Amino acid sequence: MSHPIIKDLNNRYTVKQYDSAKRISAEEMQVIKEAIRLSASSINSQPWKFIVIESDQAKQRFHDTFENNFQFNQHHAKEASHIVLFASNPRFTKEQYKKVVDVEVSSGHLPAEMYDKMLDGGYTFAEANTDETGFNGHWTKAQTYIALGNTLHVLARLGIGSTPMEGVDGEMIGKLFKEELNGYVCQFALAMGYHSETEDYNYGLPKARLAANDVVTTL
Repeated sequence: MSHPIIKDLNNRYTVKQYDSAKRISAEEMQVIKEAIRLSASSINSQPWKFIVIESDQAKQRFHDTFENNFQFNQHHAKEASHIVLFASNPRFTKEQYKKVVDVEVSSGHLPAEMYDKMLDGGYTFAEANTDETGFNGHWTKAQTYIALGNTLHVLARLGIGSTPMEGVDGEMIGKLFKEELNGYVCQFALAMGYHSETEDYNYGLPKARLAANDVVTTL
């Protein structure tokens, strides 16, 4: 297939070694951050925070979170151009959802007379995934994965390399980025930048995906 989107996605792969001398431009970072903000979520809940790591000081903090686990990903902390911590709210409340509905009305997306119906009806989706203690972190984490997928596509379109990482220590990130997280939890991150032309063994290998007939059913 010759469509440019398919071409971009065929070229996309997980970078194993970054060139630390190459940086994503400020202009492209603005596009990336805005694209992340515009990600979809169930009931438009947006139960997330995105912490963008670009300074040497912040990279050192992220590097230190690998002290106990997942050292195979530690080198990305300093070699990638930027890292994004994808954090979710483990206790998304109706009061917090009210802020979303407020924006829906103020933006003109939702008629004011629909406010109560949206607030009460929309939040039932969150309630269905909330236990007796108020925890709905599995649901909010799933929403945050939507934002990750969106970001991977945007990076592919921009020709910027990426490495999604579940191999991070959420507990250590919670300690070393406690102030920024403010009660949110980070269980995966995304390194971004440009591959090392001499050391990235994953670059240029053939795409390995199951056949369309194995994964797509058209009725």
